[in-house]
Amino acid sequence: MKLLHRILGILIAFCLMWILFITSIEAVCYWNPGYFEREYNKYQVLNDLPPMTMEDLLDVTDQMMDYLKGDREDLHVTTTMGGETREFFNDREIAHMEDVRGLFLAAIFLRRVCLVTALVCLGLLAALKAPLSRVLPSSLCIGTGLFFGILAALAGIISTDFSKYFVMFHHIFFNNDLWILNPETDMLINIVPEGFFMDTAARITGLYGALVAVLFGVSFYLWRRGRKNS
Repeated sequence: MKLLHRILGILIAFCLMWILFITSIEAVCYWNPGYFEREYNKYQVLNDLPPMTMEDLLDVTDQMMDYLKGDREDLHVTTTMGGETREFFNDREIAHMEDVRGLFLAAIFLRRVCLVTALVCLGLLAALKAPLSRVLPSSLCIGTGLFFGILAALAGIISTDFSKYFVMFHHIFFNNDLWILNPETDMLINIVPEGFFMDTAARITGLYGALVAVLFGVSFYLWRRGRKNS
């Protein structure tokens, strides 16, 4: 029975790790006021677009992010560029962003699944009369350490050649070539260059690492205190 307790505890840890990871992505992309403007200024993206204001570009960005969150039905965004009113995204970009939106919404759904799974496992532990004060802290330490170790190794590998693994990511998650955009005709690749993705990945990694460190630290503290009191 103790093995079952341990398995359920580690499963809870894995679920929490996914929840924190998806929340980190969401926080960097959605809950970070001024981030896009700073990145746009850093990479001087307005120089690669037909003449438009930063205010208009940020308005386009807000509508794009609303679309990815599912708060907007389509990505037909009209703005002023080059002295004329036109759609910012073309048909190819809209089709690609539909795939990207699918990934974002799938991640949010996965977080809900992980939350429900963690609660079910917690309920099973309670029903099995497992000593939660001992099982959970130690299991969270083990599960968190294993999961974060795997992701840290992957992050280290990816950092050796970001472009290579960036392309590999798209081949894995997209079954078409719509993500291969032309900077001469497609606005999207100009406003989010590779450097933007590298910066975003670094911020997500930093936030995720901090959240995991807090989870591990609290779990380790409770585990050590439980051992002293037993």
